[in-house]
Amino acid sequence: MISLLKDKKADVRHDAIKVIYEIGDRKPLLIAPYTDEFLALFSGRDNWMKWGGMSALYTISKIKSESMADHLSLILEAMDSGSVITRDHGVYILCEVSKVQKYHADAMELLLEQIDKSPVNQVPMYAEKMAEVISPAFIPKLTKTLRGRKDVLEIPSKQKRIEKLLRSLEKK
Repeated sequence: MISLLKDKKADVRHDAIKVIYEIGDRKPLLIAPYTDEFLALFSGRDNWMKWGGMSALYTISKIKSESMADHLSLILEAMDSGSVITRDHGVYILCEVSKVQKYHADAMELLLEQIDKSPVNQVPMYAEKMAEVISPAFIPKLTKTLRGRKDVLEIPSKQKRIEKLLRSLEKK
């Protein structure tokens, strides 16, 4: 399947990456040895392959989160230039990396940056994901970042989710 990621036909490449990340979702150890191949997909122009590669990396991060820390610069670049799905899975990877104590603070800062610059529609979800792994020291920073997103707070449904999240964080 990995060799098909370089096939000349886009539909073959797309099917291959879909099968690979679905395998990874069920058995991440089977695709973990191919991290470099997934990272290489970020240098191409095909957004489908970028988000597919990021999806595969996310499944790997669930079992090898520390190894993802070595690739954060590439992951962040792909998040900035990729689709919403690419960014979503990048945020999930950052959350996994934050579970490793020595990377926690850096991952928290990177998550705060993502919340600060992400599209309005993504802010509540990213904040909720971050809240799952946040340490008490970062709660004030997250609160400040969310309160600073006036564009998000102007939308009643988004404001309701943010306020609910902030109330739950006060209890931590």
